[in-house]
Amino acid sequence: MDKIVIYGGKKLKGTVKISGSKNAALPILIATLLTDESCLIENVPSLADIDTTIGFLTYIGKKIEKNDHRVYIHADGCLKHSAPYDLVRKMRASILVTGPLLARIGRVDVSLPGGCAIGARPIDIHLDAFKRLGAKIKLKSGYVDLSTKKLIGNRIYFRFPSVGATENVLLGAVLAKGKTIIENAAREPEIADLADFLNKMGAKISGAGTKKIIIEGVNKLHGAKYRIIPDRIETATYLVATAITKGDVKLVETEPKHLKSVISKLKESGMKIMVSARTISAKWTGPLKPVNVKTEVYPFFPTDVQAQWMALMSITKGKSKIEETVFENRFLHVAELQRLGANLAIKGNVVLVKGVNDLSGAPMMVSDLRAGAALVLAALAAKGKSIISRIYHLDRGYEHLERKLKSLGANIKRIHS
Repeated sequence: MDKIVIYGGKKLKGTVKISGSKNAALPILIATLLTDESCLIENVPSLADIDTTIGFLTYIGKKIEKNDHRVYIHADGCLKHSAPYDLVRKMRASILVTGPLLARIGRVDVSLPGGCAIGARPIDIHLDAFKRLGAKIKLKSGYVDLSTKKLIGNRIYFRFPSVGATENVLLGAVLAKGKTIIENAAREPEIADLADFLNKMGAKISGAGTKKIIIEGVNKLHGAKYRIIPDRIETATYLVATAITKGDVKLVETEPKHLKSVISKLKESGMKIMVSARTISAKWTGPLKPVNVKTEVYPFFPTDVQAQWMALMSITKGKSKIEETVFENRFLHVAELQRLGANLAIKGNVVLVKGVNDLSGAPMMVSDLRAGAALVLAALAAKGKSIISRIYHLDRGYEHLERKLKSLGANIKRIHS
C-alpha cells in the first residue's frame, strides 16, 4: 500500500484550486437513477469514492463515461433492485440508492452498511422515513428489503438532522404521489446542491438548506447538465494547513459562505483572512492563540474539521478544548498526534489540548479520512520526517493531496510499497 513521506517545517505559500465537493457529488450521481435520459455532471473530483459510486451505478444499470472532471451518465437497460454487501461495504453513501430505486421500480434490496471507524451511524432514520412514505420493510440476513406500489407523500420529522436521511428522502419523494414535508432537515450546502440538481431535472423542491423542505411529487424527471459546488471541507483543510505551517495561501474556486464558522474561528485565533466572491486568502502574521471549538451540525463548526483543528491547537501555545457532539468515536487521531509529541487528554467527548512548542516527525497510521488529514497537517508542521501509512483513506476524499501541497512548497511525496 502507498505511504506519504513528509519532511516538516516548510511554510505553505502560493495558490491552490479547490476541487468539487465529494459529499455533493455522491448523491447527485446517484440521483441520475431517477431518469433514463442522459445527464452531464461537471466539477466531479477524482477520488476513490467517486470511482466506487460509478462502479455501483454501472452495476445497477447505468452506462457511464468519465472524462477528467466531467461524468456522462446514460441508461443501459433495466435497473437492478439489489445493492449487495460487496458494493455497499465500500462506501456508506451507497445506501442512498434506496430512494431512487423505490421511486422508480418500487423495490430495493440493500445490504446494511454496518458501522465505521467514526461511529455506528445507523440507518433507522432512513427506514422510519420510508415507512412514512408507504414502504414495507423486511430485515433479513444483513439486508433490508423495501417495497411499495407507489411512494405517497407525507410529513416526516427527523429526531436528528441526518444528512444522509434528508438526501435519501429527497431522492424518493420527488417521484412520490402528493406533497412531502421534511421537518428538522439537514441544512448542509450539499443538501441544497442536490435539490438544485433535482429541480433542474424537473423536480419541485423548496426550502432546501433550511430546517423545512417541501417536495411536490412529479410524474417524471428528465436529464440535466449540472456543476458540483466546491468542497468546503477540502477548503477548510487547506486553511488550517496554512495556519499550522505559518503560511500565506490563496484558495481559489471555492465558496466562502459555506465556511463562516471555520473562518470565524481562524480569525479568532489570529489568522488574517480575506474573502471575495470565489476566493479566500489566509495569512499567518504572528503567534496564534488557542480557541475552543464544539462540533455541531451545519451551519456550526463541522465535525469533519475537528481533527484538523486539533492538530493546529496542539502547537498553539496555551490551553484549548475540543468537544465532539456529532459522532461518538471520532478521536482515533489523538493517539497518533501524541506520537508526534502533542499534549492531548480525552475526557468523554472532549479533548483537552495543551499546546506544545514543537512536534517531532514520526511514523503514523490513518484511521479515517479526516483523521488522516489531521496527521498530514501535523506532519507538515513537525520537525523531521514523518511516514504516514494507510493513506487510501485520504484518497477517498482529497483530490491529489500531495500534489497540491507540494505546489505550495511542502516537502511531501507518495511512495509505493
